[in-house]
Amino acid sequence: MSIAVDTVTFAAGDSLIVNGVSLAVEKGKVLGLLGPNGSGKSSLLRLICRLRKVKSGVIRLGGSDIASISRGDIARRIALVEQQATTDTQVTVMDVVRLGRTPHRGALSAWSVHDDKAVSEALARVGMHGRAGQLWQTLSGGERQRVHIARALAQTPSELLLDEPTNHLDIQHQLDILGLVSRLDVTSIVALHDLNLAAMFCDSLAVLQNGEVVAAGPPEEVLTQELIRQVFGVRAHVQKSSVHGRCNIQYMTD
Repeated sequence: MSIAVDTVTFAAGDSLIVNGVSLAVEKGKVLGLLGPNGSGKSSLLRLICRLRKVKSGVIRLGGSDIASISRGDIARRIALVEQQATTDTQVTVMDVVRLGRTPHRGALSAWSVHDDKAVSEALARVGMHGRAGQLWQTLSGGERQRVHIARALAQTPSELLLDEPTNHLDIQHQLDILGLVSRLDVTSIVALHDLNLAAMFCDSLAVLQNGEVVAAGPPEEVLTQELIRQVFGVRAHVQKSSVHGRCNIQYMTD
């Protein structure tokens, strides 16, 4: 497994945020992380890239306990795209994306042709190459999200963690970004709210509720009407889509 989480627990003060979570992602696959607000999705992503310290349990990257991997090696391997990231500093789109190369460069390293190529390709992949010289502060929320994803891609990670990457994006860019992630030759864990997008683009799903995994497996096995009612508190009709072959969810009102 590329990423394996084994009975991991995390607490903030007296509050248990992640409670005995176990899940695994095969190399090159996309795992969708679902659950209501406050279910522990964001905390779990931060634990995997060691921005938070587990209370108990083990997280492994390629079979190695992350506790035994240096922070530098983790930074070169894992890229995290968080929900909100901003700055008051006057920086351009290019400046932000160039930050993705930081883990690969020593303190005295000169900027290289390889760095330029990684940044240029990352910008092109998210459709922002033509905005490279534009100031960050002038971008819309959706454009900023695409730039953050470009910064992560410039990092050339083997594992990619995305926390609600489709927030602020219009439908076209939601489809574009998740389509891109699903085609990347990296292992990805994507926290999402949209169940239909998760079903379309993820190889497997894990559903969190109150910090625990309550269901895991292929989308068509996980996204049942009963689970959606119990976890998300809504009535839904689930059927196989005649367009993309994955399950499609239609919500119902009382």
